[in-house]
Amino acid sequence: MNNRINLIFTITALVFLTFLAGSCNNPQSKAENKSAKTPEELPQGWASLFDGETLDGWEITQFGPHGPVKVSEGNLVLGMGDGCTGVTWTGDFPHTNYEVSLEAKKVSGHDFFCGMTFPVDTTYCSLIVGGWGGPVVGLSSIDGVDASENETKILKKFEQDTWYHIRLKVSPGKIEAWIDDEKLVDFETSGHKLSIRPEVYLSRPFGICSWVTTAALRNIRLKTED
Repeated sequence: MNNRINLIFTITALVFLTFLAGSCNNPQSKAENKSAKTPEELPQGWASLFDGETLDGWEITQFGPHGPVKVSEGNLVLGMGDGCTGVTWTGDFPHTNYEVSLEAKKVSGHDFFCGMTFPVDTTYCSLIVGGWGGPVVGLSSIDGVDASENETKILKKFEQDTWYHIRLKVSPGKIEAWIDDEKLVDFETSGHKLSIRPEVYLSRPFGICSWVTTAALRNIRLKTED
């Protein structure tokens, strides 16, 4: 009889301890799993230029009357200024055979939310997204003519607070650009003079800016080709 009582007591105690251990450990494990972030895997061949937490590798471009620049909720935010607000890459950057990919959105304002200045062989050019009052996409400048007037001009409606995937490819003799997988720029550079507007000289060799517009950027990536 005593042995049976002892056995029942032992089993009850084991069940209680198991329940207690589960009550203590499981919530912690769930909390840890919930808060743990799985690192995003980059597509093969791509390198990240923005870690989503700091401005490492970038400097705030000293345009003058520019707006505030900060990192918020994983985004690089270019605040509205009286002209350009942007960042410039401080590391090495290729001059041909490369691609840049990023996501950008217009938070407020009515002009370009992504002005990407980039190298092309021995010179520079800019891809403007949402310029001249909001709808213009194109390259500035071609033979001294801005994107609003040259042959690369495309009109596209951009919604506020909407992310757009922008991809730029520079290869010998050609500049290509896509927005959300729609190819909008396919320009043969041979026989043309490329240049940039004086306002973005400080964006060289590679920089991104907005014009009197608050913009957000994320997932800024670079791919180089042999």
